[in-house]
Amino acid sequence: MNAVLVAVILMLALSLARLHVMLSMIIAAFVGGWIAGMDVDATLKAFNTGIGGGAGIALSYALLGGFAVAISLSGLPHILAKKVLSLIDKKQNVSEHNTFWLRNILLIGLMLIAVSSQNIVPIHIAFIPILVPPLLLVMTRLNLDRRLVACVLTFGLVTPYMFLPIGFGNIYLNDILLAKVSIAGLDTQGVSVVRAMMIPALGMLVGLLIAALFSYRKPRHYQVNQTHTADPAHETFNSRSLWVAGAAIVLAFVVQLSVGSMVLGAMAGFLLFSATGVIHWRESDGVLVDGMKMMASIGFIMIAASGFSEVIKATGHIDSLVNGTTDWLGNNKALAALLLLVVGLVLTMGIGSSFSTIPIIAAIYVPLCIELGFSPLAIVALVGTAGALGDAGSPASDSTLGPTAGLNADGQHNHISDTVIPTFIHFNLPLLAAGWVAAMVL
Repeated sequence: MNAVLVAVILMLALSLARLHVMLSMIIAAFVGGWIAGMDVDATLKAFNTGIGGGAGIALSYALLGGFAVAISLSGLPHILAKKVLSLIDKKQNVSEHNTFWLRNILLIGLMLIAVSSQNIVPIHIAFIPILVPPLLLVMTRLNLDRRLVACVLTFGLVTPYMFLPIGFGNIYLNDILLAKVSIAGLDTQGVSVVRAMMIPALGMLVGLLIAALFSYRKPRHYQVNQTHTADPAHETFNSRSLWVAGAAIVLAFVVQLSVGSMVLGAMAGFLLFSATGVIHWRESDGVLVDGMKMMASIGFIMIAASGFSEVIKATGHIDSLVNGTTDWLGNNKALAALLLLVVGLVLTMGIGSSFSTIPIIAAIYVPLCIELGFSPLAIVALVGTAGALGDAGSPASDSTLGPTAGLNADGQHNHISDTVIPTFIHFNLPLLAAGWVAAMVL
């Protein structure tokens, strides 16, 4: 048995059975190590090594969480929610037509904010637990299906780094994808990574349209739970804090572009809040702690995911999983592209990170694809799509953990059934098809 395949399937099965994702990954990691012939000490050593790498990710999320809390204290999220609620109150006697437009405006706004969180305001998923809970009352009043909201947020978190070479996209497309396929032996001179990933990005868009127009179009009713859902109508904020928030966001963006660090950009924005007195110096410690608390659950799951990933690598079965597909290939490029994409899906579902999957598969995929006669553009599209596959549907991915963190603030949104399964169906399947088309036509 292939240890990687068993470990990933076990992790997914335990998660679907409602065992906590972190515990599911720990159990699956040790089962995978056992199947690969590793003793407990070797598996534990690999897991602890991975945890060390995940600590850096958790620290980044903690700092981004602090910046997000500072933005929340400025009043921006509550002002937005208050405006939407006032529109609902004004139009409450004018039925469905207005509700339809308010729902769509809210969804488009959330998508644009999610897209911006990957490049313009580099706080990644940290905006979700801050912005979404004040909007839950709005969503409940609109009878908006939160599964659709989860799909919208995940689309905004994943598609930009797949297609736009700015912020997280610059890291994924240029620093990781092009760099790793070049190291693996592919001549990338003159290759447009944006052109290579255009068709896969369109696949994501098709999945979003299916979710919005067909799957989750009908109203879904939720209970109004005021003890867990903030009512933004009773929040008041001054214009100065809003202006400082806008300046902090611009500063964070400028610093990010200047030094190439999202963490330093978030820190610069946070320091501006402190320097202007919006966040008092004596309170800055508490705000950072609140940001850490907000991101703690996600951070610990990402730490466990790094340990799980390291055990998967240590089994030595990734090569056999990928190379085992060659028995089915022959010179059939169509079948080869499909199988390589499916292997990428399995790996990313287990590792939980597209950014971590690319270095693993590039060294193996590139020589194989060159041998089969794929063009450089097709190889970049194939490797980039294989890495992104699974991100939207993995229980351990921040692209699913983030939406759940916000949408479940009142306890009415399940991580697996309401986020993971909907995003898997509506994004992984269209992305798989679009990646195959890209590999065939480019």
